[in-house]
Amino acid sequence: MITLPFWRLAAQDSLSSRQIDLVDVGRSFLKGHKSTRIDTLQQKSGKLHISALPVAGYTLQTGFAGVLSSNFAFYTSEHSQANMSTVLTSITYSQYKQIIFPIQANIWTKANKYNIQTDWRYLKYPSLTYGLGGNTNADSGYNIDYGYLRLHQAILRSITRDLYLGIGYDFDYFWNIHEVDPPAGKPTDFQTYGLTKSEQASGISLHALYDDRRNPINPEKGSYLNITYRPNFTWLGSDNNWQSLVLDMREFLPFPAGTRNVLALWSYDWFTVGGTAPYLLLPSTGWDPYSNTARGFIQGRYRSKNMLYFESEYRFAITGNGLLGGVVFANAQSFSERATDKYTYIQPGYGLGLRVSLNKFSRTNLAVDYGWGSHGSGGFFVNLGEVF
Repeated sequence: MITLPFWRLAAQDSLSSRQIDLVDVGRSFLKGHKSTRIDTLQQKSGKLHISALPVAGYTLQTGFAGVLSSNFAFYTSEHSQANMSTVLTSITYSQYKQIIFPIQANIWTKANKYNIQTDWRYLKYPSLTYGLGGNTNADSGYNIDYGYLRLHQAILRSITRDLYLGIGYDFDYFWNIHEVDPPAGKPTDFQTYGLTKSEQASGISLHALYDDRRNPINPEKGSYLNITYRPNFTWLGSDNNWQSLVLDMREFLPFPAGTRNVLALWSYDWFTVGGTAPYLLLPSTGWDPYSNTARGFIQGRYRSKNMLYFESEYRFAITGNGLLGGVVFANAQSFSERATDKYTYIQPGYGLGLRVSLNKFSRTNLAVDYGWGSHGSGGFFVNLGEVF
């Protein structure tokens, strides 16, 4: 077993004694005096750090909703450079009769040799669509309804420190797709693109990953680059042969140096590089794996063959004990136009948010943000963990 040096344990002990989270607040309230948990071996192999959040809330895409969300964080190695593994799951029932049930995992084996990525989800998802292009009218939205099963699984192997290559299998199936009260008088973009009662995509995914963050839930520093190429094949069960490419790049910089404040940068670029993707798998606002792009806009606000996206966020402490923090953010998205494939419009968003520490050992926060977007868009956005 690899043990941590005494000085490091002492530093962690001192840090833990100063930091508090909502569990500490609850314990202190129940006991009638200050009660702060101390974890002197944060990287003990197999030890679970659990964050759970039952809440009634409101977001643009769900309306009022009841949510039970859980985040599990653990290490498979006690080495100081071991990456934290995470499992995130939740169950949501919303005002719009949506059912959302994801299971998303990012597992690192001993010595970070393998990275296992899981994205499974079931959705019953009446929601809005606004057509195709980067400047659709805000009043052009109408409801579509469908069921959705997503099964994405990948395994990557270390090539050198923090660099990985891997392969996966991605399956997406939509059923009972139908428009609800679409605009009258002319065909919708969905109809002209190709509206069917079901859509199925099945393909191999090829992955290249660089990740030197040790805590993906709430990084204090580090870089992340994930390149995913996905060819879909009819011989694997896909409705069409088509290909997509996703470039996910993030950078986390302590700022000012020597503090726990962080300047976080995110670029998420999503392209259809061949064939005709199903309408519901086209690049779209808020349809990244964790539904977090473009705070300030409702999910599905813009959709097209190709998407460019950039965001910056500044994360800062409000209280010295780590219980409360804040963020300010700004983002910009651009989608290719259907007729020209050119990026003609840029849609900006911006906002601010509050962070409440739920688990100081895994650094898991409750994130509550309010974002504003162009054309009068705006609303609340809630996450268990940081947005990126």
